[in-house]
Amino acid sequence: MSKFAPSQLAKSIGGGLLSFPVTHFDAEGRFDEGAYREHCNYMASFPLAGLFAAGGTGEFFSLTPKEVGDVVAAAVAEGAGKVPVIAGCGYGTAIAVEIARDAEKRGADGLLLLPPYLITCSQEGLANHIEAVCRSTSLGVIVYNRDNAVVDEDTLARLCDRNPNLIGFKDGVGDVELMMRVFARMGDRLTYIGGLPTAETFAPAYLQMGVTTYSSAIFNFLPEWALEFYASVRAQDHQAVMAGLRDFVLPYIALRNRGRGYAVSIVKAGMKIIGQDAGPVRSPLTDLKPAEIEELRVLIDRARPAQRQSAA
Repeated sequence: MSKFAPSQLAKSIGGGLLSFPVTHFDAEGRFDEGAYREHCNYMASFPLAGLFAAGGTGEFFSLTPKEVGDVVAAAVAEGAGKVPVIAGCGYGTAIAVEIARDAEKRGADGLLLLPPYLITCSQEGLANHIEAVCRSTSLGVIVYNRDNAVVDEDTLARLCDRNPNLIGFKDGVGDVELMMRVFARMGDRLTYIGGLPTAETFAPAYLQMGVTTYSSAIFNFLPEWALEFYASVRAQDHQAVMAGLRDFVLPYIALRNRGRGYAVSIVKAGMKIIGQDAGPVRSPLTDLKPAEIEELRVLIDRARPAQRQSAA
């Protein structure tokens, strides 16, 4: 059973950095629970506002519903009492409802509802899908606005009126006008999360729109750096933020953009570089090439001494 009521979860996740751990696989592509639990325990030792198990960085799209449950249970075992655990949820409505109920049974504190598989649908259809998941569980639900599942402010307002456990709005679209319409309409009814790939890039601008937190995949392999950068964003320390973007984030993005699907692959490469190998990505994703891994190593080595010096 969750230790967080939906309203408590909303407040918690809005107050700090959110981590999206990779999912560990062995050489045959099977879920490596022991290594994953060790990583979650390590991540939960830092001052995080939420641990998102089997999210996009955790390759939700490549996991079976049972595997999603196993990953969530492993995260709960390590994060319980330290940090709220939010489970990935998605696919078609029937499967999403099944995953939501299983995540609740396995001790998750909330749900991140990813876009439904493949199809494009109307606002009415999206609303029915989101509401079905909300009504299937007592957990707090965060809707992930991206790709084929973009809800407008009117749809979101109706959903919030009918579903008290709809607590969050994660933006993966980057439509500033839509974000302003949503925030103007909903205000503090929701917690807003920056969810564009490598969200650090957009964090300063999004903070001005009321988005107080974001999902950090970089936290997997540079946790101290990620927390320091987040603190600089929240303090509106323009000089520190721009240094972080210029010296690490923007070169990192340039490397990420060389291959389709590299948003996940580059994180697993970072894990390997720091000596915490999480295994390969599952197909249809592909891993970074050896030369690209070496380029990433240079960036990480340059960032790690900086974070140690700033902490000294």
